[in-house]
Amino acid sequence: MGRELVTIQVGQCGNQVGRQFWTMALEEHAKHTKNGIFDESMSTFFRNVEHGYDLPMSQRIKNLRARAVLIDMEQGPVAETLNGPLGELFDSSQFLTDVSGSGNNWAHGYALYGAKYKEDILEKLRCATEHCDSLQSFFILHSMGGGTGSGLGTYILSLLEDHYPEVYRFTTAIFPSADDDVITSPYNSMLALHQLTEHADCVIPIENEALFAKVSSTTSKEKSFDGMNRIVARVLTHLTSSMRFEGSLNVDLNEITTNLVPYPKLHYLLSSLSPLTTKSPSYQTVRLSHLFNDIFHVQNQLIQTSPRTNGVMLACGLLFRGNVQISNVQSHLTKLKAEMKLIYWNEDGFKIGLCNVPSLDCPKNQPSVLALSNHGCIVETFDRMQQRFLKLYRRKAHVHHYTEYMEECQFDLALESNRWLIAEYNKLNSIQESPCERQLPQF
Repeated sequence: MGRELVTIQVGQCGNQVGRQFWTMALEEHAKHTKNGIFDESMSTFFRNVEHGYDLPMSQRIKNLRARAVLIDMEQGPVAETLNGPLGELFDSSQFLTDVSGSGNNWAHGYALYGAKYKEDILEKLRCATEHCDSLQSFFILHSMGGGTGSGLGTYILSLLEDHYPEVYRFTTAIFPSADDDVITSPYNSMLALHQLTEHADCVIPIENEALFAKVSSTTSKEKSFDGMNRIVARVLTHLTSSMRFEGSLNVDLNEITTNLVPYPKLHYLLSSLSPLTTKSPSYQTVRLSHLFNDIFHVQNQLIQTSPRTNGVMLACGLLFRGNVQISNVQSHLTKLKAEMKLIYWNEDGFKIGLCNVPSLDCPKNQPSVLALSNHGCIVETFDRMQQRFLKLYRRKAHVHHYTEYMEECQFDLALESNRWLIAEYNKLNSIQESPCERQLPQF
C-alpha cells in the first residue's frame, strides 16, 4: 500500500519552490521507473489517471496528477505553473487564487483570507486526501517574510491540525534575510513562527541568506533564485527518497518526528546537504569520509549557524542515497560522535536511512547525504529574528496595518513564544556532562 504525501504550496515562494520540486521529482521517477509502469514509488507523490479515474498500481502510466494543492492570493505564481511544462500535473480542483495579494501583511493572509477561503481550502484538501489510501503527511512549502505564505500558510497549518489531527504536518519554511525588501518581514516572520511552534509536527527552516551564499557565484540573479529553489527541492526529494525507492534501511517521515523531536514544540530541524554541489570536477572522487567531514560545516548548512562549535545536539538523522553500506556508516559515525557535542541522555541519537537510488544530481552511483539535526544552535536564528522584530515593534512601526485584522496582543504573544523557544533550547545547551540532578525543561 502506498504512503502518500500531499504537498501544499502557499504564496509566491512556496509555488516557486514547488515548481522546482515537481520538476525534480518527475526527473527522478522518469530515470528510475521501469517500462513506463506506475508503481508504489510513484504513488507517494503522484496519481495515475485516465478519463477522470485513478488507475490501480502496476498499470502503464497514462496521465500523472500531482498530490498537491496550489494556493496564492495573486494569480501570477500559480498561473506560471499551470501554463508551463508542469501544467498537466494539476487540474482545477487543486488550485486556489485571488487577485489582490496579502500586502506583505501576515494578519491580512491569516485573518482575512483565512476566514474568507476556509471552506474552499478544506474542499481542496478533501479532494486531495480522498485519492489517498494511506496518507502519511502534509508537506507545506511557504515563506515567512511575505503575507500569503506566512499568514495564510500558517492558517492552513492550524486547519490541518483541527481536521486531520492524525496526519503528520511537515513544513519547509523559508526565512527572510536581514536585508529583505519587505520592510514588515520581521513582523510576519515572528507571527508565523508562533503558529509553527504551536501547530507543526516538524519544521525545516531554511534561510534565504544561507541559500544565496551557496549560489552567489552565478552571474544571473534569476538563475541564482532558480539555484536556491533547487537546493530546497533537493532537500525534499532526499527527505522522501526512502518512501519512494528501495533501500537497505528505509526511514518514514513518522520516524523522523519520533526520533528527532524529544520535546514537544522543540521541533525545528537544521538541514544540510553533502555534497552541496555536483558541478566540481573533484566530485567524481567523493568518498563517504568526505560526506562526514563536510556535512556539519558552516558552508553546508541551510541555516547560518555552526553546529560543530555552538550548542548541543539533541538528535540527528543522516539520510544517505547511493552506494552506501551500513558498516561503513557506523565506522565513520563513531568519529563524528566524538566531534559533536551530544546531549548526555542521547549520545547514540543518530537515525540512519539508506536509499539505494542516488540523488538526481549525482553521477553514476555516487553517495550523498541529507542531515536533519535538532540542535541548540538554532537559537541564533531565533535571536536574529527577535532583534529585527524589536527594532520595528519598539517604535510601533506599521502596527496599525496589522491591527485592522488582529489584536495587538498577538505581537506580544508571538514575542513571548519566541523567547520561550530560545530559553528552552538554551536550557538544553547549558546542561553539563555530569549526570547529577540536571534541570530539564518542563512541558
